[in-house]
Amino acid sequence: MAAESNAVTKWAERELTITRIFDAPRSLVWKAWSEPVRMAQWAGPKGFTVTSCEIGSRPGEAFRMSMRSPEGTDHRVHGVYHEIVEGSRLVYTWAWVDADGEPGHETLITITFEDHGGKTKLTLQQALFESVTACDEHRGGWDSALDCLAEYLAEV
Repeated sequence: MAAESNAVTKWAERELTITRIFDAPRSLVWKAWSEPVRMAQWAGPKGFTVTSCEIGSRPGEAFRMSMRSPEGTDHRVHGVYHEIVEGSRLVYTWAWVDADGEPGHETLITITFEDHGGKTKLTLQQALFESVTACDEHRGGWDSALDCLAEYLAEV
């Protein structure tokens, strides 16, 4: 039983869940995630610039984004949408892409959008990371990106 408990703990350490309340209606927060022009305004950690963004509108379609760090390094991510429930849920894969165009380790992202007294409760889940370190690094990136999202929503 101890080995089973240890395996569950190690699994949980490689899963990421972040919940935020945004001072914006759910319809606007949804648009910020589902419209490429809007997503390009906030996505990525603070200081990053989105250089291209492709968002699918149906399961099976692609999610692709390129970002440039403040130091000028380009970062690309690719994925495929598994589920799109307008206004309430997005599920898609996420894999960083190397300089040769080869995807790395793939994770699954699930984002839910809920009404919360005129605001929006957003829950982001991402799993299963190849390591605890990778999970921790993504937590920092997502926390920063969600701060950028809050700033974007306050401006529109």
